[in-house]
Amino acid sequence: MVDEAGSAPAAPVVSARGLIKRFDAREVVRGIDFAIPAGSCFGILGPNGAGKTTTLRMVLGQSPPSGGTLEVFGLPIPENGRAVRARIGLVPQMDNLDPDFTVAENLRIYGNYFGLPDAMLEQRIASLLAFVELSDRADTKITTLSGGMRRRLTIARSLINDPELVVLDEPTTGLDPQVRHMIWARLRDLRAQGKTLLLTTHYMEEAERLCDQLVVMDEGRVLERGATRDLIRRHVEPEVLEVRGDGDARRLLSGCSGRLETVGDTLYYYTDNARAAVARLESDPHVVFQHRPANLEDVFLKLTGRELRE
Repeated sequence: MVDEAGSAPAAPVVSARGLIKRFDAREVVRGIDFAIPAGSCFGILGPNGAGKTTTLRMVLGQSPPSGGTLEVFGLPIPENGRAVRARIGLVPQMDNLDPDFTVAENLRIYGNYFGLPDAMLEQRIASLLAFVELSDRADTKITTLSGGMRRRLTIARSLINDPELVVLDEPTTGLDPQVRHMIWARLRDLRAQGKTLLLTTHYMEEAERLCDQLVVMDEGRVLERGATRDLIRRHVEPEVLEVRGDGDARRLLSGCSGRLETVGDTLYYYTDNARAAVARLESDPHVVFQHRPANLEDVFLKLTGRELRE
């Protein structure tokens, strides 16, 4: 098969077919398929225990698949794990920087693992510290850095080998909004440079802002896949009313065409056209509500449920 220009389409950076992972008798990844195009940001979403981190570990060659096929850069995994990891940058879920060394020393030691020449390494350290806005912290000990600074340094470290694929496991969990937005901007810069990003996240806004394509996983299976707009269009109505404290909202909304869900003290009303419903709710000054467009979180909760996961 060829594209309109007459050339064969580029092979995906990561390709999984029927991918399975078992731990003893427990199957935690159950025959999933996905392909990640070069230069894209691909998201894996799912509640706790969905199989996201296990899938990343297989992509990294750290955990051998129990079944199916997995290729990274066209190379079978795990047989080519070492060669593949040399071309990947990893941002783990938890920062694991060395507290005994400075900011620059952490990058230098990590760069030495890849056998980078000294001159190239020093140039990359300077460039990466500027990229994550830590140039003035080069000689600072890790223990004095804020959580946001440590996360930015971990991202810089993942890029020291100039990777083709950057794997990010919940990269902004626990960070304040300013740091989160700064990291999002840097990740968009990386994609603009042609790097491929593989992301897991619990932040639906993060996935909406960054991901070209994504899969939603639960209990080891892929429930749905596609671009955010397509998923919203397929699974939820375009407009949402969130009503705090049910009160008379149900009575006011009776007769309006739409779908109601109740979660705690909040009523969610999904509809194709909220005009009539908004007018009814506005007629009661005691009703507090928000009118917003449907988003990826609505899709995620519809597919995976609203019950708590441990």
